[in-house]
Amino acid sequence: MAEQSTVGTRIPFRGGGFEPGARRWASWLAFAAIIAAWQAASSSGLLPALFMPSPWQVARAFGELWRSGRLPGDLGASLYRVLWGWLLGTAAGLVAGVAMGIWTTPRAIGIPIVSALFPIPKIALLPLLILWFGIGEPSKIATIALGVFFPTAITGYSAVDSVPRNLIRMAQSFNLPRREIIRKILLPGAMPAILAGFRISSSIALILLVAAEMIGAEHGVGAFILQAGNLMQTDQLVAGVVVLSLLGLAIGYLLGRLERALLRWR
Repeated sequence: MAEQSTVGTRIPFRGGGFEPGARRWASWLAFAAIIAAWQAASSSGLLPALFMPSPWQVARAFGELWRSGRLPGDLGASLYRVLWGWLLGTAAGLVAGVAMGIWTTPRAIGIPIVSALFPIPKIALLPLLILWFGIGEPSKIATIALGVFFPTAITGYSAVDSVPRNLIRMAQSFNLPRREIIRKILLPGAMPAILAGFRISSSIALILLVAAEMIGAEHGVGAFILQAGNLMQTDQLVAGVVVLSLLGLAIGYLLGRLERALLRWR
């Protein structure tokens, strides 16, 4: 009878403190507390409106810019640049990184080149890229793609190289073909680290987007922020920064959905 009573009983996870859980209310509560403190400081005069507008002023500026069509146009231009730059840089970096992690010759060639070129600030290459591709979109997309390529290549190489060797040896002992080892062991084992690298590379893409638009663009969120700062329109400037923050949150949400779809086996 004692054995039957234990059937179906759920045994608690012994590392419960490390078990991931959803606490969405905590993040919303933290955001609300920050905005409330910000508004209170502005209303009390601790934060002068010229240097730091209140959340209400920022929201009003955001609404005016959206209704006028200025903000949607700049946001559309920025989305086009960051999307293509991130996709091109990620695809090329992923191919290079995985190749360096699997094969000896690409590793011997790629690691020194990546190590030598990765520390160069990619925004410093924008004038050269403008000479090559012109002042239009290709130079800005190339700047973002270059900035994304190197961290993605390093992440791809490290992720593949970190897959436990005993899994590979076990597959080899069962005479599993090399292609199947790559498809069923190496790539799934490396996928968590690769997806984590996507979050880093997307942040780098946003940083380079704003820098490139401030230097050589008439339209875009970065160009809008620079113009608002030059005119001391701090409410519009902060509204542009909020747009970048929301864009980053949207990218993080999409990457989270991608992780849940590709890592169901975990």
